[in-house]
Amino acid sequence: MKNHRKLSAQGSFWRFPIVWMIVGAIGIVLINIIFQQLTEQGGLVSLVFTLVMGFLALLVYKLTLTYLARRPTPEISRKRAGIESVLGMLIGTLFIAGSAFMIMALGGYSFQWASSADTSSVLIASIGSALGGAIVEELIFRGLMLQAIDQLGGRPLALAVTSLFFGIAHLGNPGATLWSGFAIALEAGVLLGAAFLWRRNLWFAMGLHFAWNAIEGLLGIPVSGHPATGLFTVKVHGAALLTGGNFGLEGSIVPVVVSVLISIAMLAGAARNRRIEARNLPVSK
Repeated sequence: MKNHRKLSAQGSFWRFPIVWMIVGAIGIVLINIIFQQLTEQGGLVSLVFTLVMGFLALLVYKLTLTYLARRPTPEISRKRAGIESVLGMLIGTLFIAGSAFMIMALGGYSFQWASSADTSSVLIASIGSALGGAIVEELIFRGLMLQAIDQLGGRPLALAVTSLFFGIAHLGNPGATLWSGFAIALEAGVLLGAAFLWRRNLWFAMGLHFAWNAIEGLLGIPVSGHPATGLFTVKVHGAALLTGGNFGLEGSIVPVVVSVLISIAMLAGAARNRRIEARNLPVSK
């Protein structure tokens, strides 16, 4: 009887949301650290290592949710992985390209083709860097943290907390300021959280995140403060509030406003989906 109670207590401990969130996050971060140097070598080999790292990170996530949280993982189901990823990439591309165009139209950016750039090397480097970041960050913040806090305190609290921590996590980046951290919390934390709540699908959130970083890198705009060697060189003119300054486009007021509008639409879609699900639930007798 005592052994049964002990096993039951241990099971309850591992199923507690904060516990499996931390265990899963540590596992994913360790995999990212192990592969970090391998993925920074450049070329196709680097991209292959990024894909291996992503697969292992997904595996850790799957095992954590299955054996510790004791719940299924439809959010990483292969059934709609392709279409959700493409839809996310489309929205991410339109968001970043549209924001960059608006800043350019307001006189903040001017672009020139980088004739000396090796197109294939730039493409591989941008794709690899963006892919690795999108997988790791979405699994941790939207996959583990948002769902754990949602289980404890509901979706509004989960969205607020994950957005805050996402902004804080970028304060150590080059060129970061309190404003850039706040901007990241709003435009990335809220938007990516809203994207997940709307689609209930991590492939969608990862696709959006991937396209966001990849397009910035290809345009030659710093990605969250990290300099990017893109297909274009960008010259910055005017106030940092418009251009984002050294931190890049994400520190600009333009994508903040655009992302808030998109987030509102996604959160409205998430609320509508919940109402539909509630109506379709069987009535208990």
